[in-house]
Amino acid sequence: MKKDQKKEPAKKEKETGAPAPAEEPAEKAPLEEPAPQKSEAEIALEKAQADAEDFKRKWYSVSAEYENYRRRTANESAQRYREGRADVVKGLFPIADNLERALLSCADEGTKKGILMVTEAFKKLLESEKIETIDPVGQPFDAEKHEAIMAVEPQEGEESGTVKQVYLKGYEQNGKVLRFAQVVVVK
Repeated sequence: MKKDQKKEPAKKEKETGAPAPAEEPAEKAPLEEPAPQKSEAEIALEKAQADAEDFKRKWYSVSAEYENYRRRTANESAQRYREGRADVVKGLFPIADNLERALLSCADEGTKKGILMVTEAFKKLLESEKIETIDPVGQPFDAEKHEAIMAVEPQEGEESGTVKQVYLKGYEQNGKVLRFAQVVVVK
């Protein structure tokens, strides 16, 4: 454009007092071109990528579920094994009771020594299985670990509710009672 043409609209504005109409640009801005159409191959590629992501997510989920299942079944199996071992040891409790009774009534020293050896072997077995004896003489009665089979009148110096005598020892493993101690309690 020439310099004279630029001044001309300003002169018209001064003369008429109204703003001059805006000049239209010489070139019009092109309208936005529509996005190019995707080819069938591009659409198929995008769908395949989306499917691949979905399958990958599902695979991670199934893998995590399988790992949790594997751990859970391994823990359950180990727990069943421990409980099975405890059941076998429970079957030995009456035998140990009878050995202790035999030890108390035995007069022959050789026989007594043999019975003591067997009871010591039983005690070592209990230790290896982490089974503890419940022998609560003089302690307060605890219904969680003891079974009262009789109540007796208190004698001088005895407190009410304490265990006076153990009839059968109790056993527990990791806080779980395998056999309740059968006790005589002071009234």
